[in-house]
Amino acid sequence: MQPNPHHELIRRARYLRKNPTPAERLLWGRLRKRQVLSQKFRRQHVLAPYIVDFCCVPARLIVEVDGPVHAARTTDDETRDQELRQRHRMTVLRFTNHQVLEEIPLVIEAIESWLRDGL
Repeated sequence: MQPNPHHELIRRARYLRKNPTPAERLLWGRLRKRQVLSQKFRRQHVLAPYIVDFCCVPARLIVEVDGPVHAARTTDDETRDQELRQRHRMTVLRFTNHQVLEEIPLVIEAIESWLRDGL
């Protein structure tokens, strides 16, 4: 019997939730419990065929935190973002690990600004 691809995505998302990067852990500490404009965010949320770092479903907003591996994969990220926009009608905001770890107030400000303008 073949494994269900959706179940595999869910299993992978659970693993990622339990093993966040330092930047993801820091940003989640600021997004959780409706701390940003009372909006609910989910972490490692499945939007098949992808798992997104953070997602505010009602606002149709995805926040991605990119590590060094993404610098070499910009075309892949652009394709993924385009598919998320088209298939799921989501907006994707991307921040680097460095931005999250060193400039978290600016990252939160950018997310709040998008939420205010996008809602």
